[in-house]
Amino acid sequence: MKACVIAETSAAARALCAGARGMADEVVLIAPGVEALTGVADKAVHIDVPSGNAIDDAYASVNSVVDAEAPGIVLVEPTRSMKVLAGRLAAHLGTAAITDVIEFEGDLATTMYFGGVGQRKSKANGTAIYTVGAGVFDEASASGTDAVEEAPFAAPARALRVTGTKDLPKSDVDLAAAGVVVAGGRGFAEEADLQLMRDVAAKLGGECGCSRPLAEGVDWMPREAYIGVSGMMLAPKVYLGIGISGQMQHMVGVNRAGTMFAVNKDKNAPIFKQCDYGLVGDLKDVLPKLAAAL
Repeated sequence: MKACVIAETSAAARALCAGARGMADEVVLIAPGVEALTGVADKAVHIDVPSGNAIDDAYASVNSVVDAEAPGIVLVEPTRSMKVLAGRLAAHLGTAAITDVIEFEGDLATTMYFGGVGQRKSKANGTAIYTVGAGVFDEASASGTDAVEEAPFAAPARALRVTGTKDLPKSDVDLAAAGVVVAGGRGFAEEADLQLMRDVAAKLGGECGCSRPLAEGVDWMPREAYIGVSGMMLAPKVYLGIGISGQMQHMVGVNRAGTMFAVNKDKNAPIFKQCDYGLVGDLKDVLPKLAAAL
């Protein structure tokens, strides 16, 4: 059986191709609008998206590549554009995309629904199309060739109209690859206090993340650092939540962590019911002492 992987970031392409290697005899990476990563699949197929077109407009080209390859399984990185391509592909093939997969057991995929409140097991009917987040294939390793093919861009009948572009500041946040994640929430009253969290993360050799308000409310943290139901879905070995209340929208992004710690000045914060170890205290007092002890 053959598997196709559709991804736009190198980390996801590598992880998904590694997972696909254990599910199929041949792996093909499809890279729409981005440079094709080599050495992770039996071949890569690059689709050059013209300037002025969104990556979402590559759906006709992606559909054609999948038709030609005829895979039994398609693994898709769950970014906004890749989700669009997954949905278009599912409609094209007359099947459905199974989203937010957190575990595979043979041909059964465990997914979350109702924002992560529940889990269910699904089995694909026809070509299996899955969107798969970080941490599912971490134990696997990718391998492949340097073979890259070019697929023509097929302009859609109704293309997205790009009205403008804006360069966003580059972020070096890579939460998906982090074994230790230290996250901050509304408990941080001032942006300068985030340095206390960064000091602890540095001592632990971890990455810094946040709940939604710090990334999309006050813009103190990059969008790539947002953990939650509409942000990053992680499975780190260690998670430390600081000044985070523990609402479901955030916790669903880290509920697969190996060990969970929390620091909050509110002893009734919901996060204390979900973590393995909790400390009640003011972060301005706790974090310097924690950093010094580490």
